[in-house]
Amino acid sequence: MENGEYKGKEPLVEDTKVKVLFETEASSGPDEKADYPNLGSNSIYSAILSRNEAVKDARRLKTFLELRDKYVKKSVVFEDPLFPANDSSLFYSHKPSIKFEWKRPSEICENPQFIIDGANRTDICQGELGDCWLLAAIACLTVNEKLLYRVVPSDQSFTENYAGIFHFQFWRYGEWIDVIVDDRLPTFNNQLVFTKSFRKNEFWSALFEKAYAKLHGSYEALKGGNTLEAMEDFTGGVTEFFELSEAPKDLYSIMRKALERGSLMGCSIDVTSAQEMETRTAQGLVRGHAYSIIGLAECDEVAKNTKVRLIRLRNPWGRVLWKGPWSANSKEWSTISIADRENLKKQTVEESEFWMSFNDFMRNFTKLEMCNLTPDTLECEERNSWTVSVNEGRWVRGSSAGGCRNFPDTFWTNPQYRLQLYEEDDDPENGEVVCTVVVALMQKGRRMQRHQGARFLTIGFSIYEVPKEMRGQNQHLQKDFFLYTASKAKCKTYINLREVTERFRLPPGEYIVIPTTFEPHQEGEFTLRVFSEKQNTSEEAENTIGSDQMQRKLLEPEEETEEEKQFRAIFKQISGDDMQICANELKTIMKNVLSKHTEIKSEGFSLETCRSMIALMDTDGTGKLNLQEFKHLWKKIKAWQVIFKQYDKNKSCSISSFEMRNAVNDAGFHLNNQLYNIIAMRYADEKLNIDFDSYICCFVRLEGMFRAFNAFDKDGDGIIKLNVLEWLQLTMYS
Repeated sequence: MENGEYKGKEPLVEDTKVKVLFETEASSGPDEKADYPNLGSNSIYSAILSRNEAVKDARRLKTFLELRDKYVKKSVVFEDPLFPANDSSLFYSHKPSIKFEWKRPSEICENPQFIIDGANRTDICQGELGDCWLLAAIACLTVNEKLLYRVVPSDQSFTENYAGIFHFQFWRYGEWIDVIVDDRLPTFNNQLVFTKSFRKNEFWSALFEKAYAKLHGSYEALKGGNTLEAMEDFTGGVTEFFELSEAPKDLYSIMRKALERGSLMGCSIDVTSAQEMETRTAQGLVRGHAYSIIGLAECDEVAKNTKVRLIRLRNPWGRVLWKGPWSANSKEWSTISIADRENLKKQTVEESEFWMSFNDFMRNFTKLEMCNLTPDTLECEERNSWTVSVNEGRWVRGSSAGGCRNFPDTFWTNPQYRLQLYEEDDDPENGEVVCTVVVALMQKGRRMQRHQGARFLTIGFSIYEVPKEMRGQNQHLQKDFFLYTASKAKCKTYINLREVTERFRLPPGEYIVIPTTFEPHQEGEFTLRVFSEKQNTSEEAENTIGSDQMQRKLLEPEEETEEEKQFRAIFKQISGDDMQICANELKTIMKNVLSKHTEIKSEGFSLETCRSMIALMDTDGTGKLNLQEFKHLWKKIKAWQVIFKQYDKNKSCSISSFEMRNAVNDAGFHLNNQLYNIIAMRYADEKLNIDFDSYICCFVRLEGMFRAFNAFDKDGDGIIKLNVLEWLQLTMYS
């Protein structure tokens, strides 16, 4: 093997690992019930149309302010029709065992406040819902006020312009969206049932949880989850997870760059049993507890003439601190210069923060979680940031849901994304010329579909280097390429999480990223994001849509064969004196003709197919076919039949919907992924096979539509303009 390419004739075998997690998450979503701005469960994907972030922010704010001012003016408190104050917003799998009362804060206590003395982690006390993953993410968010107040707009009040309406902003599959809620909260015995603040009259955290529940369809949807998932929804960033025992050698450099970009980082110590949870180590660290990583530093140890790497951490509890080397009064501080010592101690402004050596950090902690921010997260921040490219896609059963590399016959049909990396990192480790990229594959909408039985799919991705001779073409790579070419990189395992993320160091060049489900035939939507230190371009590999001219050759007049003489008689017998046949008559003739061709196992064509054939071949506009038109049609069918037989390997008179891609291409039609998906959905049966009748019907429609388009495209610029009459004539007749 050289440069990842296998030179022999034997197909390459690449095993793909899979890891499946037990899931406890659930979700539901009420249907849209009103013409209501931004954000019911089903409108989140199309809520914001503009790509300009400033315009989108203004539109969201305008919507909320318009609604609030409308209700203030009417002196009426808002009631959310999309997330009503009843059991449907609480649970979908069962009814609560107790009767909850929905109350507004003014009915629960005196002098309700949105935020008191700033939002912090003490405002987040878990209630009777198993959403500690969400609350941990909110607590982490409170460390960064700028991030927090983007998600939790602070200019909301229970006094000034109060109308019982509040809003929160979340990142959702590439868009920042505004979630509007009323302030009715579920209570029992006049106490909040779910998240609350330790202050009885502070309600931002309870309303935050309600908005997030609305985003997912119900409170039950928040039962069980992943902190990293919530962190992405709060920042729009991409998350990474590191087992410190298996961390890359350049982890310090990775973390340093992450902090320069404003990334959020946390770490923890694994527990082996429930009894160990939140117990202390001999040196004061708390097991199973989330610490925030605040900073890094590299100092000269004067006596040793060496450098020491330090890390600054924050314990949100603020009362249990590190007792080891580089703790507050340890002797290690005397080994560095006075200037360094004063500078580092000046940075430790809170009692909850402390320094330790990076080596001790690696020895004591077991997990590192990192949320890398995108350039649009904090527009006012001037700092280094990732370059991000985003692609939306879907896997369609029978067409583009090809499964992982373990399924070579269908793997190549998955969506493919061409990635160009031509700017290497500024300061790579070991002087290598590489491009650092983080690839993140996120499946969309699964949590919201849980009430319909949906679960997270097991997903992953592979990366292939594009050979030099194929660069710049942006064509969908075919089956043979993957049979004999090894992947350049891939995710460690396929896993049933919302997102799979992996960091790579790749040489500059051109690559193909292939997102897949582990098993073929599994449908779903996804977002593929590529983060890089320098510029990258990423776009779906698509064939240019078009049609070869080979079909026109079939229309050239030729001398009549014996076969044509035979069905001339059949044609004349059925058509009558006018020698014209309608769709019903064409169906009869086709059945007679096909019966004389034993190599075509068909009982004839359906009436729908025959109507399409007439639409294709009717050159004189009579709605019928004459003998010459019929002869041309038959030649086409025979040519298409040769292609069909090539892919009908088991002689079943049907071909796989995946093979239809190749058959279409062989017939001279060049389509993109979206059109192949449509063909599979329109023509394949429940076993993902396309029979001869459907196959011919598809080809007839393709040729007819290409022919019609070319007729309307007078100037050949690939764009046509139709009035209503022309559009209806075209679509109804075809």
